[in-house]
Amino acid sequence: MFAIIGIVIVLGSVIGGYLLEHGNLSVLIQPAEILIIGGASIGSLILASPRKVLLLVIRNINAIFRSADIGKEAYMDLLILLNSLFRKIRKEGLLAIESDVDNPRQSALFAGHQRILSDEQSLSFVCDNLRVIISTSLPAHEFENLLDVDIEARCHEKLIPPSSISKVADALPGLGIVAAVLGVVLTMGKISEPPEVLGHSIGAALVGTFLGVLACYGFVGPMATNLEHKAKEQEIYLGVVKAALIACSAGAAPQTALESARRAIPNEDRPSFEEFEEAMKKWKQKA
Repeated sequence: MFAIIGIVIVLGSVIGGYLLEHGNLSVLIQPAEILIIGGASIGSLILASPRKVLLLVIRNINAIFRSADIGKEAYMDLLILLNSLFRKIRKEGLLAIESDVDNPRQSALFAGHQRILSDEQSLSFVCDNLRVIISTSLPAHEFENLLDVDIEARCHEKLIPPSSISKVADALPGLGIVAAVLGVVLTMGKISEPPEVLGHSIGAALVGTFLGVLACYGFVGPMATNLEHKAKEQEIYLGVVKAALIACSAGAAPQTALESARRAIPNEDRPSFEEFEEAMKKWKQKA
């Protein structure tokens, strides 16, 4: 939603300011310039990207418009899920959750936690590393190193799309100049035409530069930044899971493990101790 609002504001401000100065909007509608800049930017992305990178960009681009931010509710939901898992471990032993982590979508513990179930990366991170706790006896420090490697690999993949899109953004002003130069070349072929014709032709050529710069700084660059922020959010989210799992593997009580996770949540999104206690009371009433 906010991405769409941003697009509307950018277009409204630019076009509104142009019209305020009595600009002719039809001059800005140059299909040939759009084709040159748009086609060349897509082609350069394909040229620069191996197949795997291109698929990652395509899969992640719609996250700009559909993915919700990870906020207090998402963290609270995560803490409640971890609480359910840790308490079952405490009561029945590690093997009691084996079927839950092997088939989370059929697990009663995971039922109701749709945000986690719909996020394949978060779900696999929780389940894969709980399997490590179940099947191995890694010391806490070695398990922490394993989690760090896992998070780094996942976040590296998440940062590939914004990096690729950012490179396209960097190229757009240059491609705009290419379109403008081609427009000037065409204008030179009309040198014997009246000044009105030449002026219109030169104006159309300059639209290429305008479109390239606007696309770079108004749309494509901010889209790359948006995806970068989402990747950082995901890294922090996995770090919260990491804090809880390390405490669990070290034999900490569920409440202690959850408090470790709560402290890893950024301050703006962190539920207070009282809010967390209230959520736990509600969970116990439903259980």
